[in-house]
Amino acid sequence: MQNLSQLDVQGKRVLVRVDYNVPVKEGVVQDDTRVTASLPTISALLDAGARNVILMSHFGRPKNGPEEKYSLKPVAPVLEKVLGRPVTFIAGTADSDETLAAVQALPEGAVALLENVRFSAGEEQNDSGLNGKLARLGDAFVLDAFGSAHRAHSSVSGVAAQLPHAAGTLLQTEVDALGKLLSGAERPYVVIIGGAKVSDKIKVIENLLPRVDKLLIGGGMAYTFIKSQGGKIGESIHEDDQLDLAARLLREYGDKIMLPVDVIAADAFSADANTQVVASNAIPDGWQGLDAGPETVRLYSEALKGAKTVFWNGPLGVFEFAKFAGGTNAVAAAVGSLKNQAYTVVGGGDSVSAVNKSGKADQIDHISTGGGASLELLEGKALPGVEAMK
Repeated sequence: MQNLSQLDVQGKRVLVRVDYNVPVKEGVVQDDTRVTASLPTISALLDAGARNVILMSHFGRPKNGPEEKYSLKPVAPVLEKVLGRPVTFIAGTADSDETLAAVQALPEGAVALLENVRFSAGEEQNDSGLNGKLARLGDAFVLDAFGSAHRAHSSVSGVAAQLPHAAGTLLQTEVDALGKLLSGAERPYVVIIGGAKVSDKIKVIENLLPRVDKLLIGGGMAYTFIKSQGGKIGESIHEDDQLDLAARLLREYGDKIMLPVDVIAADAFSADANTQVVASNAIPDGWQGLDAGPETVRLYSEALKGAKTVFWNGPLGVFEFAKFAGGTNAVAAAVGSLKNQAYTVVGGGDSVSAVNKSGKADQIDHISTGGGASLELLEGKALPGVEAMK
């Protein structure tokens, strides 16, 4: 990919696609992580002499044009605060003549945030007409929204074809960090995959299994594997249409795959349910596994010792409930303890929330903001946004 140092921005308006799809409640941003993540690129462009930095992002899933609840207006003051300089919010749709006039009127050195780019018809269809209208807002384009890089949308890859372009700091960092998991990873290489469904992660699992030394499976998806071996899983979440696949993977990679040996079972999906520790393949009728058991935690923590590369995606239990967060927190601690001993990466929305809640985020080498983009990259897919930056 072309990087910022290869893009001439002196005296130019630079259009930057960021990812400000942040949680907002009653008009107030609840978490500014994604806003803060964009600062290195914004600062680098201003330091390099850009006349203006014009930021655009999607927010939520508006259906038919502008919707007040999906406005990016609440993000502007947050960006202004963390950036430490004024930010102009431009309220018109990104493709309007009014927005073009507002951009052209910006004083030198100004930073502006455009309204939600999904308010413009054709964004998600990569419409050629919209591509042209977005391109007229800048003299150069920077893609810094790794979380959207797997989308062939106008603001991601379409506009890149019409302007000199480069990858932003965040995008470059994400691609470099995740690329290490696909080629040249130092071994022993251990991957932890959790979450609810095998079907959500199967392509990642299949792409990584030949490369890793151990794959530790947790969360709801473990019960599909356990049932495929004839285990009793009670009312635990599972996917019957994935049983044959799970059985095949265990036949082919049984020496690498580790499954829970015990679980914390509950009599209801509830924060205050009754619980008992049972063997993972002997969950009583009417009960469901909601967290890894103590012996599983011990074995998984032991498997991580001595690892030189670790990737973790997906919690080991229903970590939103304190009673069932123990397994996830224990793995977070085990991965965090490898600081300065291994290269550690955490990816995916729930995984990021889990590691932040555990208090171990500062001990992880790289926490991906990508979600779906992270997974598609690790599946071996070419991401439209990344390809457009080449």
